[in-house]
Amino acid sequence: MCDQIKLVEQAGAELIHVDVMDGHFVPNISIGPPVVRSIRKCTDLFLDVHLMIEHPLDYVEAFVKAGANNITFHIEAADAAGAVIDKIKSHSIGAGISIKPDTPVAVIEEYINRLDMLLIMSVEPGFGGQSFMRGALDKLTRAQQLKQSGQLTGLNIEVDGGVDVDNIKEISRAGAEVIVAGSEIFGAPDPAQRFKELQNLANF
Repeated sequence: MCDQIKLVEQAGAELIHVDVMDGHFVPNISIGPPVVRSIRKCTDLFLDVHLMIEHPLDYVEAFVKAGANNITFHIEAADAAGAVIDKIKSHSIGAGISIKPDTPVAVIEEYINRLDMLLIMSVEPGFGGQSFMRGALDKLTRAQQLKQSGQLTGLNIEVDGGVDVDNIKEISRAGAEVIVAGSEIFGAPDPAQRFKELQNLANF
């Protein structure tokens, strides 16, 4: 794990996106706070922790203690999104909301001026290696419009799912400012080279 992190860190990655899945909100189970803690020991890069779990409010503190710099939760999994944002921000780290492909951007508008990250999922959350869903492009554009109209300079618009060398330029042009790529990088023969290729195409 540390070796892979160092590869992309040396290639120029600015953050590490960490997917957390509980087997309930999504049909898969992945890492928890102990693994995030281990990742924290591997790198000083910004840890962008994406909670694909039910009842995210109950887990904020554990992931803060594990070393998260930003915690993003799903609006679909939170009974009281405002309370989750408050809990995250009480620890002086970034707070983000993620929306699934079928969820419109409109549902997060009441919270957008309190967010540090807005994550647009371009695949159904839960499994890597899925194809990019083009409906995310319109969502990215809408999110960017909201950011500009509200002068929300502290908000980062992020996309996750199905990113590859064929679509990353279009994704960037649509308004993405943080682009997550997993399978496309680590499934390549030379992950560092693939990262640099994606970075150049995105013009970041």
